[in-house]
Amino acid sequence: MYKRNAQGWSKHLDFIIMDEICLQIALIFAAYIRLRQWPYTTQLGKIMAFALVLADAVVLVLNNSMHNVLKRSFFRELYESFKHSLYVFAIVSIYMFATQTGVLFSRLMSFMVFGFHFIIGFIFRMVWKTISRNIRIGFGNFRSMLVVSTPELAEEILKRLSSDPHADYKIVGVVLTENTDLNSIGGFPIVADIEGAADYIVREWIDSVYFESPLYGSDVVKLMDACSTMGIPTHYHVPYMTRQGVKRFSEKIAGTTVLTSSINYATPIQSILKRGFDIVAGLFGSIFALLIMAIVGPIIKKQSPGPILFKQERIGKNGKHITIYKIRSMRLDADELKEKYMKENRVKDGMMFKLDFDPRIIGNKILEDGTHKTGIGEFIRKTSLDEFPQFFNVLAGSMSTVGTRPPTIDEFEKYKYHHRARMAVKPGITGLWQVSGRSQITDFEEVVKLDTEYIANWSFAMDIKILFKTVGVLFSKKGAL
Repeated sequence: MYKRNAQGWSKHLDFIIMDEICLQIALIFAAYIRLRQWPYTTQLGKIMAFALVLADAVVLVLNNSMHNVLKRSFFRELYESFKHSLYVFAIVSIYMFATQTGVLFSRLMSFMVFGFHFIIGFIFRMVWKTISRNIRIGFGNFRSMLVVSTPELAEEILKRLSSDPHADYKIVGVVLTENTDLNSIGGFPIVADIEGAADYIVREWIDSVYFESPLYGSDVVKLMDACSTMGIPTHYHVPYMTRQGVKRFSEKIAGTTVLTSSINYATPIQSILKRGFDIVAGLFGSIFALLIMAIVGPIIKKQSPGPILFKQERIGKNGKHITIYKIRSMRLDADELKEKYMKENRVKDGMMFKLDFDPRIIGNKILEDGTHKTGIGEFIRKTSLDEFPQFFNVLAGSMSTVGTRPPTIDEFEKYKYHHRARMAVKPGITGLWQVSGRSQITDFEEVVKLDTEYIANWSFAMDIKILFKTVGVLFSKKGAL
């Protein structure tokens, strides 16, 4: 029976358990240095020990701290260890503040736990990576693997398969789909032709067979069928699924096993967390939106008669049409005037519409001497108060708190293939490009790059980070244009 490698969080269960142990060692060191006592002798010490365990588990899951841990370099591991310890420290600090235990639990001791956790955790990870690698090599615990390929692709695939330092297989030979005069290729012996490969597998007790696609012909099909009959696991490489930046996984559709590819994917737990957060944020945001509308609404109606709320049809996830809501900051004839000012658009390719000074905004005027006068519309846009009604959309589920900017229909109609990747997630009130100097970005390709970077690297922790950055951007007076 084939032993499949662990998937998801369980893939690095040893590192996870080790990190929890390191955190407790850090607590013991800090308690001994600061208090000269065992931390588990007091009720508060026991509570903090348990809080640290929970905080560490939360960060391990949400931050995916052990992702590619075996492949990380020295400096990358140093950075990831520091970031992980900092997140744990932040969560425990929030817990201490919320439960008012901060006055009882020494702040100096908290910083010491953070420092020891970072140092000890980093050292243990580096040491354990070396130990686990040496154990595997020392015991020779490798699966023998036969590679079946075309002569044209063999050298490239052998180089790729043999260059993985963390592989648990050992290539014992090659079978080519066509007869050649070669005895070896890429430093590996050609052990049989395609017709005699099944007999070789039986005789040599091969653990698994790797098939490089595209492979065609009845002989290849017969060999795959023979492997299935013998119970030999086979690995079939699908070449058009090797594009970088794409996540792949197998699943069942109508009883058939398929290989699915996507720019990224969310686990059920991650989806529940994101939607749960959106519901909470949507509730609070909607309340604030109603309060803001009550305050600025009368001013808007006085300066520009018409509705307080502005609604517009935009493009949502996977091209779905949605209606978004904003506090009206523009004149009612703003869409008609858009063409008039198109030549002043700051976004060069016309994929988005941004003006340095927009006369269509309520209260904005160009005086006779050429100076600019601003009003209530400019104020609510600079402070992003006009965005708050979009929390109605978040609550309804057509938008998310963090995502990509929803394009207008005319913008979406200009999209090329790679632009549409932006719409692989729900649009958001804020996002990565909005907190990355949005006022200075005049190239739509840069917006697409940032949005696709967000989607490809998405995590719940990343959303929280963007929200904190959004608050910083607003308070630094770098609001939306």
